Amino acid sequence: MDSENIRDRAQRMLSLAGKVAIVTGAASGIGRQIAVRLAEMGAAVAVLDRNAEGATETVAGIQRDGGKAIAIPCDVRSRSDCRQAVEKTIAAYGRADILCNNAGLVIRKDVLALEEEKWDAVLDVTLKAAYLLSRDVIPHMIRNGGGSIINTGSGWSLKGGAKAASYCAAKAGLLNLTRAMAIDHGKDNIRVNCVCPGDIDTPMLASECRQLGENPEQFMKEAANRPLHRVGTTDDVANAVLFLASDMAKWITGTHLVVDGGGLA
Repeated sequence: MDSENIRDRAQRMLSLAGKVAIVTGAASGIGRQIAVRLAEMGAAVAVLDRNAEGATETVAGIQRDGGKAIAIPCDVRSRSDCRQAVEKTIAAYGRADILCNNAGLVIRKDVLALEEEKWDAVLDVTLKAAYLLSRDVIPHMIRNGGGSIINTGSGWSLKGGAKAASYCAAKAGLLNLTRAMAIDHGKDNIRVNCVCPGDIDTPMLASECRQLGENPEQFMKEAANRPLHRVGTTDDVANAVLFLASDMAKWITGTHLVVDGGGLA
């Protein structure tokens, strides 16, 4: 097989042409870059976020580059919002092939300092939302003959962290939900996987620094203290999501992909 054929085959396996993706928390950060990357590879993307302005900006960027996308305001904690977002996606594009449950909320407090309503908010945005969206999307995937669900976990899906009790609980729950859903829906040709980023240079990471009252320069220096000696980028995570969404990962389900520059090594 010559090099040109190899490149063509690789491009076909990564191509998402004709696919429709739903990405939550896509107004900024990791979610925005996931939406952009999936659109670059041919998917039509439904950009979901409570931040309607940010979602519209994500869509505008995709459309400027010739991609297809729509912005759908959605509070992922709301059962009705999630249902309506899926209905709007189906109305616009006729199908749903990829679901990226990316929305998350981090509160940097231990259990003694954490208010009950903050615990509920983190669990609802980070964990319950994945259940709500999956519940509405999976029937469409079954009708299409399969699909791919990628949940955004964390390094703290796999280990604990200081002053992040609710976030660690939610992300660990999301990882085991991934495994359970993969078992339940493998028969439907639906793959369910989890990408687990380390510290990524996003507005959320900056928010953590502020919550902890730390010096930004020192905070980022400590975040980069890992074998690859840098903080991650949203591109790093989006590329991993693309792999899991594509045919290159067609026999991968029920597992997690750590994207953290070796932080857990």
